[in-house]
Amino acid sequence: MNVLVCGAHGFVGQAVCTALARRGYRILKGIRHAKESDEFEVDYTTNLDPASWTSKLRDIDVVINAVGILIERAGQTFELVHHRAPVALFEAACRAGVRHIVQISALGAHTGTTAYFKSKLAADEYLMSQPVEHHILRPALVYGPDGKSSRFFRTIAASPIHPLPAGGHQWVRPIHVDDLAEIVVRLIDHVNLQPNAAVRSEARVDADTPAVLELVGHTRLEYKDMLAVYRRSMAFEPAWQFSIPRRFVDIAAKVCDRIPGSMLTRDTWHMLEQGSSAEVDTTARILGRPPAGIEMFIGPVEAMSLRQTALAFWRSLSLRIALAITWLGTAVCSAFFYPKAESLALLARLHLHGGAALGLLYGASAIDAMIGVLTLTHPGKRLWIAQAFLVGLYSCIVAITLPEFLWHPFGPILKNVPILAVLGVLTMEETTS
Repeated sequence: MNVLVCGAHGFVGQAVCTALARRGYRILKGIRHAKESDEFEVDYTTNLDPASWTSKLRDIDVVINAVGILIERAGQTFELVHHRAPVALFEAACRAGVRHIVQISALGAHTGTTAYFKSKLAADEYLMSQPVEHHILRPALVYGPDGKSSRFFRTIAASPIHPLPAGGHQWVRPIHVDDLAEIVVRLIDHVNLQPNAAVRSEARVDADTPAVLELVGHTRLEYKDMLAVYRRSMAFEPAWQFSIPRRFVDIAAKVCDRIPGSMLTRDTWHMLEQGSSAEVDTTARILGRPPAGIEMFIGPVEAMSLRQTALAFWRSLSLRIALAITWLGTAVCSAFFYPKAESLALLARLHLHGGAALGLLYGASAIDAMIGVLTLTHPGKRLWIAQAFLVGLYSCIVAITLPEFLWHPFGPILKNVPILAVLGVLTMEETTS
């Protein structure tokens, strides 16, 4: 049986492909940039017409739509990625004689009021209207070591302080991505005309299985307790938790809505407020066993590596903030607070006078301010290297022309040594340039 997985390189898509491969299915992977023989390119921002899918669906028996975004970016909107492209895919699949479609939706899509949920529901409803066998899966929060939201929540959990929106009393019931992938495979097993007998005997899918499935993990708990479980699983001591009033979270979400890539937006906040929980019976019946609970998500083998990954975020953030304060503070003090006459007297020892001295004073202040801003907004290896070069250059010039600062009791030149060390750490830990 030929199975097309759209979003095969995504978090859920990768897990589904791995599970299908174990069963021996022939998998074709729809991704944005194809490189291998079993891959071809699909683009949910442009493949909005059924005709654009026709050639991709030749000889395909099952289509799995695992494409999704949590945050809109330039060109990638909920309307395109969750609604229009899937509708075009579903219509083309029906025309091509595809036997079964699996749509990975989201728990709460049928009642949610956010743009995210509305776009998911629009595609779900279209698929339900089509004359093709289908299943619409609505999982709760999906956990996996590589999941973006999972990394986010583990990072929050790693902090010794947990700010809890509206007290953190929102109910969640996360499902492990491996359980979700296994359910997808069991649904495919059910439509396979010649299934392996051993596999068939394990399946808990039959004619009475509903087309829309709400899938959850074993453990139902509040958001604040979810963070506590993740923290405990990574061998941290309990954190200090405090509540943030809902009105302040509303304001923060509106502000963060304008920050590209922010995990806190009005949509994500409303999604958390709504909760992500349902009854576990359907999930357990299809699996033939209870799904994994959140206490089992982080095993002892991976706990330390996940702990270090979470701590690396806070280390990088704290070092960046410290650098930004240093650059911005230097800029403000040089331009506005330190006596201008004394600054010009120091520059005179570099043989700079009049307009040249003033230009260097305020120009250097502007450069320092720009670097401080970039440290917060556009961090990266190139910026760290440029800063190290500039700090080294400043230090050499001052050491040569104003050597008394080398043995000054406040150590203005020696303090550049730890700054260079910080920049070295950031450069080594940077994964992208």
